[in-house]
Amino acid sequence: MIRSLSWNDMLFFLEALRWTVLLAAIACTCGGVLGLGVALARVARSRSLRTAAATYIQIVQGTPVLMLLFLSYYGLSLFGYDLPPMVAAGVSMTIYVSGYLGDIWRGSIQSVPKQQWEASESLAMTRRQQYQYVILPQAVQISLPPTVGFMVQVVKNSSIASIIGFVRIGQGRAVDQQRDLPAIPCVFNRGSAVLLRLLPAFILQPPAGKEIPCLKSWLTIFTRASAQ
Repeated sequence: MIRSLSWNDMLFFLEALRWTVLLAAIACTCGGVLGLGVALARVARSRSLRTAAATYIQIVQGTPVLMLLFLSYYGLSLFGYDLPPMVAAGVSMTIYVSGYLGDIWRGSIQSVPKQQWEASESLAMTRRQQYQYVILPQAVQISLPPTVGFMVQVVKNSSIASIIGFVRIGQGRAVDQQRDLPAIPCVFNRGSAVLLRLLPAFILQPPAGKEIPCLKSWLTIFTRASAQ
């Protein structure tokens, strides 16, 4: 028998949304920090660091996210390390994000014109000063669109974590149907939650041909459209 939605069901939706956002935030934050180190190692002067970073990227990008989840949750349990689903999912997604963001940011750093490197060297800047004042500010502008697009993909790929018992918003729909809830309201509520979750990514991503600050660009476009 199909029953109507109640506030308890809405609380269940919000709880699932909370864990989805938390997992994505952990993956993007920790993976971003690790990915920055991988990117800097990929363009380092030391050949051993470049080789190690390139090997890490190739291994991570060549390993499916599902296999990373299996290795962190089921594989480590064979050696006596039983990780909670949240920790296992966070570690797996962090490694996954670091491999791809490291490669994206490596390309952004190398996209900075060579003249910028030469100009900073002529000013007797150290390597750290070059990155801090000249290279990284320009690399951030270059890397923003692919980074935002990849973060949206990370949010969608978090559904794979449900295979190790991590309940998220996408998995909640199947639970809703098992609770005999009507399908259309469930889909509508979940669709609204997903749109609210991805809205900041679309706001932060600059329009085609525009430079940052992208939020100001979007506000300008919205103001002009409202005035017409």
